[in-house]
Amino acid sequence: MTPASMTIISLSIITGTIMTMSSSNWLMAWIGLELNMLAILPIISKPKTTRASEATTKYFLTQAIASAMMLLSSTINAWQTGSWDILELKNKFSTTIMALSLMMKMGAAPIHFWLPEVLQGTTLQTALLITTWQKIAPVTLMYMISNNIQPTILVSAGILSMIIGGLGGINQTQLRKTMAYSSINNLGWTITIMAFSPNMALMNIFTYILMTTPIFLMMTTASTKTLQNLATTWTTSMTMTLSIALLMLSTSGLPPFTGFMPKMLILNELVSQKLTTLATLAIMTSLISLLFYLRISYLIMMLTPPTTTPSSTKWRVQNQKSQPMTMMVPTALFITHLIPAIPY
Repeated sequence: MTPASMTIISLSIITGTIMTMSSSNWLMAWIGLELNMLAILPIISKPKTTRASEATTKYFLTQAIASAMMLLSSTINAWQTGSWDILELKNKFSTTIMALSLMMKMGAAPIHFWLPEVLQGTTLQTALLITTWQKIAPVTLMYMISNNIQPTILVSAGILSMIIGGLGGINQTQLRKTMAYSSINNLGWTITIMAFSPNMALMNIFTYILMTTPIFLMMTTASTKTLQNLATTWTTSMTMTLSIALLMLSTSGLPPFTGFMPKMLILNELVSQKLTTLATLAIMTSLISLLFYLRISYLIMMLTPPTTTPSSTKWRVQNQKSQPMTMMVPTALFITHLIPAIPY
């Protein structure tokens, strides 16, 4: 892919997301999502493999169905209320369809089946793009209509996403599928709290993006795609290996890492809303997801000590462009001290 075409595609992805986030009209938001979706298809299909073509087809069909549902919902609402304004989504049927279409675009349960398969068929850089940037526009739209969505729908989808994200990641050996189920699990927390505190939901998703980005960047640097490869990354960089393990623990929500902060605030909000049963259920599902995060960290840190081996080791590449990772890793691990400054 030439630099010019890559620049056009990147600008289209950024423009589509910004257009959706800044629009107050359903048609403009839909156009932004379509521009974003059409621009990322060449990136997904860039590797000339069968898996990449299959992933591109699955992504296109899923996003096209979600866009059709979104257009149907906004049209029915405009027919009933006479307004295309995003904040005027009053029809219950339209609201339910819109919530399902946005969940499909994000990859939340019960319409999550495309996400692990698409990530497995793409490169690590594209997987990073799908699990982070591509979620911003749908989450923004859900934030804007959160007051009109029935809380039962959001809570049910959120708890289901937590359970499926936790159970699905346990048996995985492919890191991209593991990160896909991690994304589904985190979306469950975001969607659940969206019904009660939309601002906290935004904080949760952006904290997740902050933690996921350096993980994918370090996996890309080390050319690591499976757990078996991840266990030998200490031959490339011991610092990177330790950072990946700590970031996995941070993503799981263990204190004192950054990932603990949004989960604690979400549980505090649920308890303050007299939803102790829901908070308990969320804690139980987080223990399921903690299992595969601990499995990865244990495999990295405990089973392969950095000792001399008879096998040939990888070359230690010097002067790598690691400045972004150097800044992001400490931030993704230790910003818990900002909790008192957050109004909740």
